[in-house]
Amino acid sequence: MFNVVRVTIKGIGRDRVFQGIFLVSLLLLFVPAVSSLSMRQVTELSITLSLSLISFILLLLAVSLGGTSLWKDLERRYSFSVLGLPLTRGQYLIGKFCGVALSLLVAGLILWGVMSVVVVYASGIYPSSRPVVWHYLFLAVFYDVLKYILLVAIAFLFSTVSTSFFLPIFGTISIFWVGSASQEAYDFIQSSSGQSLPHVVRLAARGLYYILPNFSAFDLKLNAIYGVKVSSSGLLLTLGYFFVYTAITIFIATVLFSRRELK
Repeated sequence: MFNVVRVTIKGIGRDRVFQGIFLVSLLLLFVPAVSSLSMRQVTELSITLSLSLISFILLLLAVSLGGTSLWKDLERRYSFSVLGLPLTRGQYLIGKFCGVALSLLVAGLILWGVMSVVVVYASGIYPSSRPVVWHYLFLAVFYDVLKYILLVAIAFLFSTVSTSFFLPIFGTISIFWVGSASQEAYDFIQSSSGQSLPHVVRLAARGLYYILPNFSAFDLKLNAIYGVKVSSSGLLLTLGYFFVYTAITIFIATVLFSRRELK
């Protein structure tokens, strides 16, 4: 299985994904120039723009790598030669997933390093009265990476039942949109305004809230921007949620992939 992880990372590197990440990360260098237009909130705006750009880059990587990694192996028939080795389908799929997850983690570290340089420079243009809490910046990027690793797991789940890349790509994007807004929808249903909705609608929405991933739980942007204290118990709860949800998703994916008829 470790060989599958290594080959997956090499394949991603061969496709010049990391070179692309480095080139796109150069856009962060323009953040101080844009942030300086704010005059009195240069540091806060630079952190906001940097985290938003990093999140967008990681989203593109998660959707593209997660949605096409397994599909490309099946389409090019690479998986047939690999599965001929003493390796189960489940081990093969987990190896592919771990390779993509590690690639996302490396990408996140690269982007965090570039962002740190940008924030240091931007904070020198117009020093803020609110100090930058550097470990909050790291946590914001790290939990963003976890969020997109979970999204990769969902993309792999779609890939195990799809014969093309359309379902993994567009299905993953749809789940991301719904999962990002699920907390707001749940809060509305629980409010006094939501009580006017039909009982069936509220029941269905509540069921979807518990089934679909809650991506908003991984959002620590406000904590990083304004230095709002992060709850340790909340971080541990989100970390546990990540491991449990990812493990269940990958388990279902391995079961479906093991039963899939390969042609």
